[in-house]
Amino acid sequence: MTAIALKQIRKTYGALQVIHDLDIDIESGEFLVLVGPSGCGKSTLLRMIAGLEDISGGILEIGGTVVNALPPSQRDIAMVFQDYALYPHMSVRENMAFGLKMRGTDEATIDSRVDRVAGTLQIQPFLDRRPAHLSGGQRQRVAMGRAIVREPSAFLFDEPLSNLDAALRVEMRLEIAKLHGRMKATTVYVTHDQVEAMTLADRIVVLNAGRIEQIGAPLDLYHRPASLFVARFIGSPTMNTMPAEVVSGPGGAAIRLGEKLLPLTGLSGGAVTQGAATFGIRPEDLITCSKEEAWFSGELAVAERLGGQTYGYVEIGEPRMLSVEFARSMAIQVADPIHVRPNMDAIHLFDTTSGRRIN
Repeated sequence: MTAIALKQIRKTYGALQVIHDLDIDIESGEFLVLVGPSGCGKSTLLRMIAGLEDISGGILEIGGTVVNALPPSQRDIAMVFQDYALYPHMSVRENMAFGLKMRGTDEATIDSRVDRVAGTLQIQPFLDRRPAHLSGGQRQRVAMGRAIVREPSAFLFDEPLSNLDAALRVEMRLEIAKLHGRMKATTVYVTHDQVEAMTLADRIVVLNAGRIEQIGAPLDLYHRPASLFVARFIGSPTMNTMPAEVVSGPGGAAIRLGEKLLPLTGLSGGAVTQGAATFGIRPEDLITCSKEEAWFSGELAVAERLGGQTYGYVEIGEPRMLSVEFARSMAIQVADPIHVRPNMDAIHLFDTTSGRRIN
């Protein structure tokens, strides 16, 4: 069942259009993440769903009801903001109960809900404290609790972890994932952090300049990006990309990389448009090999040893260094010669002009 439907939604500020005719169906209980660089329109879109921004065109439905003209209080949604937005003069209990009191909920129900949610979020010891006496992670739990006690039809999160340090981000990300697993509530979550998007989402919407680049499950976007933008945005380190040319070889399609002419065994000559293209390969899909077998050879410039993973950056004569994932037990040193070839099943090709995937 569709919980939230966006149909040809657009947003303009005078002559400037920042959201371009978006169509998204969000299923009941789904965790949908809006991701993209700063300025792509993801927070604006979330605020339009919440009713905090007017909709310039299109139809927004929540629970099958058109809500374009409804104020936020009548949309049955709850929003968690980036800056917590807690009332500093109220205790944690009062902050969590405030929305229910404004709706005329009886005291017994309010106390029951607040105590239950405080237990779930492990903030019972702080119920009588004020926000100034809490850590950042505790404040974020309170902000989440204030939303949860309302028991809305959908939750909206606007970059809720961006003000936390790295350790707290990981902890709160796990808390949000566990919470959604228990509640199965429809959730729309905005972030610019692709790690958050990959670990939390049932589906990801990648936005670029107010347009949808791709919608899909996290691993679908990772393994089969629909565009060069998605390929470079999803994944860390980012996908290796470089200019190439698709040509017709003796056995079918081939790709020319510099002076190398290499067959693409998974493609027929007619599968792609011949001509200029952008070649892509992810770091983990490069295999160390002999110099004779190598597609790429160069000198190791930087080695990143992260414990569970080791990444190397190789100077191969391109403007960008080639990133390679090595076995963590592999002994590599800066200035070592490195020879690699791609996993042929993991090659990506993109149209140079449009940036769209072509294989």
